[in-house]
Amino acid sequence: MVIAAACSTTNRSYLVPNTNPVTTPSSTAVQTVAGMPPVLDPANLYSAAESNMFSPAVAGALPRIYVPNLSSNTVSVIDPSTRKVVNTFPVGANPEHVVPSYDLQTLWVTNNAEGQTTGSLTPIDPKTGLPGPSISVADPYNLYFTPDGKSAVVVAEALKRLDFRDPHTMALQYSIPVPNCAGINHADFSIDGRYMIASCEYQGDLVKIDLVTHQVVGYLNLVTSGMPQDVRVSPNGSTFYVAELTTGRVYLVDGNSFTVIGSIATGVGPHGLYFSRDDTKLYVANRGFPSLQGTHPHGPGSVSVIDVATNRVITTWTIPGGGSPDMGNVSADGRQLWLSGRYDNVVYVFDTTTGAVQSIPVGVQPHGLLVWPQPGRYSVGHTGIMR
Repeated sequence: MVIAAACSTTNRSYLVPNTNPVTTPSSTAVQTVAGMPPVLDPANLYSAAESNMFSPAVAGALPRIYVPNLSSNTVSVIDPSTRKVVNTFPVGANPEHVVPSYDLQTLWVTNNAEGQTTGSLTPIDPKTGLPGPSISVADPYNLYFTPDGKSAVVVAEALKRLDFRDPHTMALQYSIPVPNCAGINHADFSIDGRYMIASCEYQGDLVKIDLVTHQVVGYLNLVTSGMPQDVRVSPNGSTFYVAELTTGRVYLVDGNSFTVIGSIATGVGPHGLYFSRDDTKLYVANRGFPSLQGTHPHGPGSVSVIDVATNRVITTWTIPGGGSPDMGNVSADGRQLWLSGRYDNVVYVFDTTTGAVQSIPVGVQPHGLLVWPQPGRYSVGHTGIMR
């Protein structure tokens, strides 16, 4: 697929003066924020999270797939060796994602109560696969951790803010309002840990947050009336990939200048983004979109495989009869891609060599499933962004 150049007439941005410019990734050592683990390879910030490179911190963790069922208020637990559901337990209202903690010791279920001001986080012990008592937290749609490990970042979508909390107790440290980001959604962090970029699902924009000064740097319009979804930074830290649901494209954003530099046509309703274990490919879960649904109630359902070196789609995996692949991650050995089937009440398992797919029934509206354990030194959140 040809990369389309960014058009200045459709992409607008406005920036707050940045008093803390970031370091441009280069072949030299990356100057990170204080307390952040060093970037071992400036050309690949995911180099410590390749196939089976487990941290001692995950020793004893059960190999499991944790599936939050949004409309069932439950988590389904799958044994990946048998591909069968081995447990289902109740959690809070409207669980959206299962997120590994920065120190890899706890898996957090984000129960956001669908836009209400109340919500909760349910901890899961990865050694037993069982939940503990929930902690009351306002509107936790999603959960991230700053790259220095000092804060958990609760994405309070309905409240239009980011709540920075103690990464263990979840006690509130401070909040950053994002008043011009309706539906703040998914995010990722710069290679040096100085800023994060998040999607604004309900207005087609992105927002950039300075993590040193705790301020909004600015907003960038991606697509007028669009619905940007998942955000992932490239292995070399130079580009942020953004899945955009309405246009069927993944947009390329230069994080430092905060400008759109291109886009890649993928499939109907791009939603989730996941790198292969060798970081040479980007898997795009094309969930479908109601107005572009085709023969399936929500869309044809596919996974586009992008070659990271060329930013071109090299193959597409389809789901027979259609489907709604949403969020998930890659297995520790890189051989499977696990995705929730949001509107089909199943989990999909794709063979990353052949693209063959298997479905496993779970609860109603499965969303941000977690594959655990995963390789890596630490987690910056979501469904396992490991570094």
